[in-house]
Amino acid sequence: MSGLRAPRRSTAITIAVILAVVVLPVLSALLGGYERTSGGEIAVVRNGGFFDNNKIRQVIDPGSGRTWVGLYSKVHKYPAQQRFYTITSDADKGDESGVDVVTVPSSDGVNMGIEGTLYFTLNQDHQSLKEFDDKYGTRKFRSANGKTYSPFDGDKGWSAFLDQIVRPVIDNDLRSQVNSFRCAELVSSCALVQNASAPPQQRNARTGAVVPESNNGNIAKVQNAINTSLAADLQSTLGGRFVTNIHFNLVRVTLPEKVQDAVDRAQAAFAQVSEAQAKVATARAEAAANKARQDGYNKCPTCARIEELKALPQGITVYAPGNPNGSLLPRR
Repeated sequence: MSGLRAPRRSTAITIAVILAVVVLPVLSALLGGYERTSGGEIAVVRNGGFFDNNKIRQVIDPGSGRTWVGLYSKVHKYPAQQRFYTITSDADKGDESGVDVVTVPSSDGVNMGIEGTLYFTLNQDHQSLKEFDDKYGTRKFRSANGKTYSPFDGDKGWSAFLDQIVRPVIDNDLRSQVNSFRCAELVSSCALVQNASAPPQQRNARTGAVVPESNNGNIAKVQNAINTSLAADLQSTLGGRFVTNIHFNLVRVTLPEKVQDAVDRAQAAFAQVSEAQAKVATARAEAAANKARQDGYNKCPTCARIEELKALPQGITVYAPGNPNGSLLPRR
């Protein structure tokens, strides 16, 4: 009996080894040969078998069902919905770690901080997406944390791609557009500390002080110019029309800390001047009113007496203006 058990045991071991070495990997490969995408992603599939090439096999559209992609194929998933890239001084909201502001000089040499958001969509045309994967899906990009990622490695990989490829284009466009405006044309309070460099047409004709101007129109011009130039520049830089529906929203233009401090001091000084001017105006108005009142009394002495009687405190019954001890006699 023991002799019969030995062959059975060895046979079981052999079958287990075959299952572990052959059957299970085959089943795993077969099950792993299916892929699907969610509603917010689109996938590029590349061949990856032992005896296969690495060319693109197919593209899976967003929200697909289970799709056969072949054994050991590589699936690169990219965002299919609108994406955005934020540049802001708020460390919790920017796409780069820490304070992230584009600093560019105005035409009169003031470094200005630009904050805004770029909205765009990855081109979902299959041919364009294949070209994009050939150019950028086969490379890795360094992120702010020092690690390298492929563009399809989730949000970190996509952000690393934007930081290294798209961000320089945004910076260059902002620099080109902002450099055509003076500081006061984009930040009206900048005029308060630029008396020496402001042109005559920006000055008050009577006082010579710089008059702050509305900058909403100029900010809109910068924003529109960036929207026009970004599309062409991104297509040229990326080597194809890989992003569509491009829109840049310029959120805020800030001044350097020292310049802003000077503006704050100037505004405080103007507030004090305005307060003093208001007091002077009030005093002049009161003096004019008193003079007019006195002129009326001079023309009508009776009216003056009537006003004096109206001003008497309650409870007074006798009015003796000639009394040297007092003009008022209280009731007894």
